[in-house]
Amino acid sequence: MGLIVKEPIGVVGLVLPWNFPLLMAAWKLAPALATGCSAVVKPAEQTPLTTLRLAELAQEAGLPDGILNVVPGFGETAGQAIGRHMGIDAVSFTGSTEVGAYFLRYAAESNQKPVGLEMGGKSPMIILDDADITDDLVGHAITAAFWNGGQNCSANMRQIVDAKVKDAFLARVIDKAGTIRLGDPLDPATDMGAMVTEEHQKRVLGYIERGRQEGAKLVTGGGKPAGSGFYVQPTVFDAVSPTMTIAREEIFGPVLGIMTVHTLDEALTIACDTEYGLHATVFTRDIDRAIQMARRLPCGTVAINGFTEGDIKTPFGGFRRSGSLARDNGTEALDQYTQTKTIWITLKAS
Repeated sequence: MGLIVKEPIGVVGLVLPWNFPLLMAAWKLAPALATGCSAVVKPAEQTPLTTLRLAELAQEAGLPDGILNVVPGFGETAGQAIGRHMGIDAVSFTGSTEVGAYFLRYAAESNQKPVGLEMGGKSPMIILDDADITDDLVGHAITAAFWNGGQNCSANMRQIVDAKVKDAFLARVIDKAGTIRLGDPLDPATDMGAMVTEEHQKRVLGYIERGRQEGAKLVTGGGKPAGSGFYVQPTVFDAVSPTMTIAREEIFGPVLGIMTVHTLDEALTIACDTEYGLHATVFTRDIDRAIQMARRLPCGTVAINGFTEGDIKTPFGGFRRSGSLARDNGTEALDQYTQTKTIWITLKAS
């Protein structure tokens, strides 16, 4: 008789990003604890407070000491220590592609622990020639680019638009981007907050300048508003070519690039011309073309006729340099924190 059992992998290191600190903690901690693992959590150096508070509440709720451990610190020290620790049996990391590569190196140079990766993206939104340029479509396009200030790994910053609908789309996007209100995120009137740090603000503004220098057409935004705070205006570039830096590198800020195409195959070629593979959105009234595009796009999530990452029931992760075989969310998330054991039993003949 053969038994196939799933066992908790042991102690897991959970390394979180700064852009969704509490949500990412929940995405990783829930399946890790549910499978019977204990966790060492390293929040991002910019955003440790929500994870610390979560640990306090877990302790109040009766979680035994030693099951959930929070280690704030810098990536070079605390992060590397988790990656190299011989007593940590697996790591789940969400963050940049560059740092994800470090965790693979740490694992190779220590106990070869499995490493689950969810990393960067340069995700396309493809608007085909039969799409209706409605308020709903434009709203999804704006959300895909500017939600959370563009500080989102699955942001659709390459918006690939058929020439037949491009002019109407661009005009609507410019108008909508101009209505976005910058300010304190705790103010209900605010639509978009600041960049996470001054350093990141300078990085995003540097990409905007690079876009200008390389010949993209700035049609709105492009700077920082007057006053204090690390804000960047919602920025839209037209006439972006696939070879430009702003079309290839992850900016992680509110910088939308519009690329004009003339056929479905041209749109697909440009969409696939990236080292990333996290997310894509397709707008079309033809469900056959939508499914065709979804099957041919090399990425972990494809949304049709609306920008969405799915929800807690569906797995989330990336292809190529956007991730590994590991997934957050869905029942697939449990796989990061379990290992499979086969037990063979030889039975005596009756």
